Amino acid sequence: MIRPARMGDADAIAAIWNHVIRDTAQTFTTAEKDPGALAVQITDQPCFVAERGGRVVGFVIYGQFRSGPGYAHTMEHSIHVAQDARAAGLGRALMGMAEDHARGAGIHSMIAGVAGENAGGAAFHAALGYAEIARLPQVGWKFGRWHDLVVMQKML
Repeated sequence: MIRPARMGDADAIAAIWNHVIRDTAQTFTTAEKDPGALAVQITDQPCFVAERGGRVVGFVIYGQFRSGPGYAHTMEHSIHVAQDARAAGLGRALMGMAEDHARGAGIHSMIAGVAGENAGGAAFHAALGYAEIARLPQVGWKFGRWHDLVVMQKML
């Protein structure tokens, strides 16, 4: 089931996100998410969760790509699905919900920032109609090495 996130989902979202932060280069940050701050973020930004068996197993959240009124119609999202819930269509369902919500809010385009070594993430977004629009070499530093960022975009 895909549904809007609630403040009470913050612990589960943090657990999924923090695994990605600690153990992968899918995101370049090393600062783990605080559930209290996430609870506030969930109320400030559109966020949807995938729930299976009463457990939150994935989420998507989006917000303005860059600050300022000129960017008000371009959003950037983060999506993560728990390792044990992948390949079940939940990521596609989450993105569908987020994109439908964004369209309804008058959003023109959605941006995905995908780590250069995350071929699965790039393929996932490409299958949803995202196109690679830029590759930023060596902009992320994590695990003692540089990482490229692939910027992908979909017109909604």
